[in-house]
Parts: sequence; C-alpha cells; structure tokens
Amino acid sequence: FKEKRMEGVMEENTERGTSVAVKGEAAIKPEFLTTKEKFHDLIDSEWQGCKGETTGESDTPEEVKDTSVGEPEPKRVKLDPEEEKKVEKTDRKRFRGQNKSRPHTKPTTYEEKRLCLSVIQKRECTFGDKCTFYHDVAAYMASKPADIGERCYLYETFGKCEYGLTCRFSKEHTTPDFQTTEKEDLVKAFEGRTLTKNNLSKDLQFRLRKRSVAFKKSEEYLKTLSNNKDKKRHHGNANQAEVCASEGSADPKDENVAADKQVQPYNPPPVKTLGPLTDADVTKLRPCEKKQVDFRDKLYLAPLTTCGNLPFRRVCKRFGVDITCGEMAMCTNLLQGHQSEWALLKRHESEDLFGVQVEGCFPDTMTRCAELINTYADVDFVDINSGCPIDLVYKKGGGCGLMTRTRKFEQIIKGMNHVLDVPLTVKIRTGVQEKSSIAHKLIPEMKTWGVSMITLHGRSREQRYTKLADWDYINTCAELASPIPLFGNGDILSYEDAVKARETGVSGIMIARGALIKPWIFTEIKENRHWDISSSERLDILKDFTNYGLEHWGSDTRGVEKTRKFMLEWLSFMCRYIPVGLLERMPQKINERPPYYMGRNYLESLMASQNVGDWIRISEMLLGPVPKNFIFLPKHKANAYK
Repeated sequence: FKEKRMEGVMEENTERGTSVAVKGEAAIKPEFLTTKEKFHDLIDSEWQGCKGETTGESDTPEEVKDTSVGEPEPKRVKLDPEEEKKVEKTDRKRFRGQNKSRPHTKPTTYEEKRLCLSVIQKRECTFGDKCTFYHDVAAYMASKPADIGERCYLYETFGKCEYGLTCRFSKEHTTPDFQTTEKEDLVKAFEGRTLTKNNLSKDLQFRLRKRSVAFKKSEEYLKTLSNNKDKKRHHGNANQAEVCASEGSADPKDENVAADKQVQPYNPPPVKTLGPLTDADVTKLRPCEKKQVDFRDKLYLAPLTTCGNLPFRRVCKRFGVDITCGEMAMCTNLLQGHQSEWALLKRHESEDLFGVQVEGCFPDTMTRCAELINTYADVDFVDINSGCPIDLVYKKGGGCGLMTRTRKFEQIIKGMNHVLDVPLTVKIRTGVQEKSSIAHKLIPEMKTWGVSMITLHGRSREQRYTKLADWDYINTCAELASPIPLFGNGDILSYEDAVKARETGVSGIMIARGALIKPWIFTEIKENRHWDISSSERLDILKDFTNYGLEHWGSDTRGVEKTRKFMLEWLSFMCRYIPVGLLERMPQKINERPPYYMGRNYLESLMASQNVGDWIRISEMLLGPVPKNFIFLPKHKANAYK
C-alpha cells in the first residue's frame, strides 16, 4: 500500500509537470521525473544496443537476470504517533539496513581448473602426479575463459604482466607458442621501486603463527598493569585487616600491630632503579620527540570497511583528499598473521599521509598489535576504532563498547602510546544511546591519556544513520578538546556542507559516505564549487578503479572477479548521486533519496538505477561478462533515507 501510494504521488507530480517533492526525497526538475516502470522499461530496452557498442557483445547472459534482486524499499511515509505504536517489532526489523547472511562466493570457484604455479614460474612441480592443476599449457588455454580485452593495463604500465598466461588480457603479451613478452625499457624504469608497502612477509607470518615474535615494549607496559593490580589487592587486604583489628580486638597491642601493618601509599621512584642503565633507557623517545603530524585543515577520507580499499583510496587521492586510512583491522587477526587482515594495512606510494585503524577490546592484544605495526609497517599514525556500531564488535566490548569501559580504554591508549613512535588517534561516536551522549565527558579524559587527534561522528550507536549528525554537539566537543585537534564527521555531501562544518570549532572534516557517493567531493570542497560531472567522466573514474583493482588484486580470473565485487559494493553507494544539472535546488542532501528520474543520456540513467542487475551491467562494460555461477547481494539497503 505504501509503495503504491508513493508511486501515485510521483505519477501525479509528473503528469502535472510540477516537482512537489515527497518528504525525504531530493527535488529534481519536473522534466526529468518518471515512474519506476517507465525507468526500467527504458533501461532494459536500450541496454542491448548500448552494450553492443561499448563491449562488442550482443547478448546479455541470462544469469545476470537471475541474480538481480529488488531495489531498496521506497521511503516510508511517516505515520501518526498512535499508528506508529501499532507497528509490530517484526515489521520494524524488516526495514533495517543490513543484509544478514548474504552469499559469499569465493573467486577461486569461478575457474574449474587453474594452471599450476610451477608452470608459470618455470620450475618442477613439488606435488608431482598428485597435482590437480593444469600442466599442459595448450589444454589450459583451450579451457580458459575468453579474454576481456586486447590491451593489458599491467603490461602497458609496467612492461610485464606477472600473471602471464593466466591474465584475462593475455593476447597482448603472449606469443603463438605460449611465451610471454616484456617491454625492457618499462621494466628497467620500475626496477627496485616499491609501489605498495606493508606487505606481510612469509617469515613474519610464520613467526606470528608460532608465537615467536618478541614484544619487549608491550611486556614492559603490561608488567606495570599487573603490578598495579597486585598493589591494589595488597591495599585492599591491608585495609580489610585494619578494619577487622579495630572492630574485633580491644587489645592495644593488636591495634599497634595493625597500625604497623598499614601500607603507606606507593610513590614510584623518578628513575628506574632496578638493574643496569641501558641504551634503551637513555634513547627512549619522549612524547614531544615522537613523529609529529599536522592534521589541521585537512580533508580526511574515513576508514571505510569493504569499500575503503587501496584502489578506491587511489581514486580519492586523485581528487585531492589529504589523509587516508586503511580499513578497520582486527588486532587479534593481525597478531595471528592472517594474510587477509594484513592486506588492510597495505599502503600505495601515492598515499603521502596514511594511517591504519585497529579494533580490539583488551590492553594486552591492542598494545602488542601497536608494537607489531610500529616495527613492521610504514604508517604515519595509528587510529583506534571506538565508534564501530556492529553487534559483532560491540558485544565483545570493542568499537562503541570502549566508550563505556573507560578503565580499559585508558589502559589501551596508554599502552599503545608507550610502544608507538607515531601519533595515536581515536575515532568515537556521541555515545551508545541516542539520548545519552557521553563524548563530552570522555574527551577531557582522553586529552590526559596522550591522544594526538580525535574524530567524532555526530551520531550515537543506536542512531546508526537514520538521523542527521549533530554538528552543534560536535562544536561543543571541539571546544572541550582544544588544543588537541578534533575532526567532525557526518552528512557532508557538498562543499556547502563542508563550509558549514568548518564554521564550527573543528580542526578538519572526515568524509565517509559522501566520498562513496561522489569521490570528486574533495575537488568540489577545495575549489568551492558544484561539479556537474558528466556520465562519461564518471565511467572514466570507474575505469581507473578497474585498472587500480587489476594492479592490486590481479588480472587473472580471480583478480578480475574480486575487482568486480568491490566495484559493485561501491556502485551500491554511487547510484545515489544525482547530477547537479538535474537538481531543482542545490545541493543534494545525504538523507534525501533520489526519486525515479531519466538522465540526460542513457549512461546517466543507467548509473541512477538502484537495481543490482544494472550495476552488474556497468561492471560488464569494463570487466566483461560475469561467470555463470556469479551471485551478488549488496551489503546494505538504503537505510539512511528513512
């Protein structure tokens, strides 16, 4: 009923030629408005010809139609308070923004049988007859999926493609007798140059798994924690004995004994007095001697789980972002040497101011993790995630849970500061409950714990993204944080939003969803303008992401499908962008859902679709047809529009 009502309003507005915007929807010029049925009819009818012109393909795989799931539900019309109370909890849960238990298809399943690595590396296979991979190159090439294109980005850029025959663009660098070629001049130009840092070496991974990595600084700090516990326990026992003696014994001798046993307050010596003086004691960095980073007046790309990968950060660097940060990494997984978790720490050479974000809930694991990063990774700062709202993290005491466990939080910050040679930053929310903000109470304490910078997301855990960020509260907290820089985060989608944010007392702004919807927002903010970017320019951005993805994840089938997966995750946000030339009033607000509209050309309309099948079509323009068993379900529905 609600969906029909919404469509009826849209049809009525379209027929009248007016643009009476439904509450919660962006105002678009009436000549571009349409209905859901007309929108999809146009997209489907023109797709065949458009695809043939773009990729040379004539047929759309039937599998794409099968894997398409519905679009997010239209915005619900707000009910009266009395009617709202009648809505059952099960109905409310149905509108939550996260897709639970979505299917995960491993990239390895897209190939029935792969070429053995020994053939690529031209060595003898260690598995012999038991090896299940191809050793016959001709047989492998006959079964290999068709090439996506004739030009290999890796070969054109670096002079050689390390994926050789398995590359999905191998025609350019493969001879008729299945030999790979190289461009010697380009190979020499990149010789000895490290484009990506913070890779996990096999030796370190082995030592982490065998727990043979030494954490000297961490153990030094953790001993002080255990000593403090022992002293407190000793104090408690002594006080208890004193009370018992005074209450249960009238003998003055017993009182004297109790007085003698009373423990005096412990005052640690100003210098270490046990053991010889070492070079480590003399050369230990003081807080003022740590590496300094100037965070003020910079644009900060938030550490975005799933979408904030290295290729996406490279795209944002092109558009002028100043600070980048890796995706949230679990400290326990880093300490165990998980390759997938260490991949989140990778840093491209273009990222000149780069940090990593870690999540944990115990002082021992977080301190050891900080020392591990300090020793084996090249970063400019380390960030603690104390704002993650997801249940998996919160229920075990991490993320937002740290804000309510101030004792543990203090021990974690002081411990990480003890072992790090780079600044330590913290990202928090306003609090856990919507009507009970606690950030203003926590920030003055954090200043004394040694934090170099604080980022405040202007919502509580309970709010998620359903209400606008509270920038008045962010301003209050920025004043409390001074002189420590505080960055504000929430609802910035245009340079006008950024100007309003800077009018508060924040030292800088962090941008999250705004960068996913339009990564050129950093250019708009720095140039103080609205950019009416064309659909072809947006497609070029996706092409750059594709090339960066092939470089990062590989140009074989596994790398291509991994690139496609992350592109689709990004398109689930990018489709919310409304071109500036179509808006009746500017700027577009982040909490306003786009109504159905027709773009100025077919590609612009296709990019406006919130249907998964249309996102897959866009990916096919750049990465060829999807495999037969391909399935994709977006991570989030458009919960932020409700």
